Amino acid sequence: MTELTRASTLLRDKSGDPTMTQASTTETPAAIRADVRDLKFWYGKFQALNGVTMPIHDRKVTAIIGPSGCGKSTLLRCFNRIHDLYPGVRYEGQINLAPENINLVEKGIDPILVRLLVGMVFQKPNPFPKSIYENVAAGLYVRGIRNKTEVEGRVEEALRQAALWNEVKDRLTKPAFELSGGQQQRLCIARALAPKPKLLLLDEPTSALDPIATAKIEELMDSLVKDVTILIVTHNLAQAARISKFTAFMHMGNLVEFGETEQLFTNPSVTQTQDYVTGRFG
Repeated sequence: MTELTRASTLLRDKSGDPTMTQASTTETPAAIRADVRDLKFWYGKFQALNGVTMPIHDRKVTAIIGPSGCGKSTLLRCFNRIHDLYPGVRYEGQINLAPENINLVEKGIDPILVRLLVGMVFQKPNPFPKSIYENVAAGLYVRGIRNKTEVEGRVEEALRQAALWNEVKDRLTKPAFELSGGQQQRLCIARALAPKPKLLLLDEPTSALDPIATAKIEELMDSLVKDVTILIVTHNLAQAARISKFTAFMHMGNLVEFGETEQLFTNPSVTQTQDYVTGRFG
């Protein structure tokens, strides 16, 4: 079974109609949480993004797909300015966060502030070498939140959001590295959620996990998106079909196509998209 067949089957299961190209004509359009406008990005002299423009819909999952080296992770990491940790990088264009009206890539914006507004979880779990509690509280301390009662409440809330509280509530002082791989990834999600970000970025968050842990993360995303907007980079087309409302397909630093996931997988408007989702390249 090809990736397109698997994705189409998943979408048919969700919609009941394999030919439907829009999610619902009666559904209220999602508000825009962020607006990417003509975004360009350079690593030194190498231009990695070539004028990307796309909306990010509020409290929806948007998947970014494409072959290795296409710029999908580069795009994702622009949202929280993690590129600033490396020398010689440059942004042009805008990522406007609404309704705050903040351009996340503007030179005058403090990257630390950006990273509190935009949480991120990486491909491999990366808990700090601290206790479970201290991992989740770390972002709160950065925000200047020191009140013990407030911190404890926010830590518990974040762990509950990450579906981890019941598994760790009796060992919060234990090292985070004692958790399983899947638990560590949910801990990293809790850590990102504690400062109450406007956006949550997930960079292939299940690629290092087994199928059971992957299913838990996908179920978690379905729950979290009621409260926070999620962008996920995934190489797994079937996963994108399962979890996302919107999908962006990238190739060689260009946004080739963006739209509702059902339409992009079952009736893409660009031949290059069709070729990728059917496995002809990538």
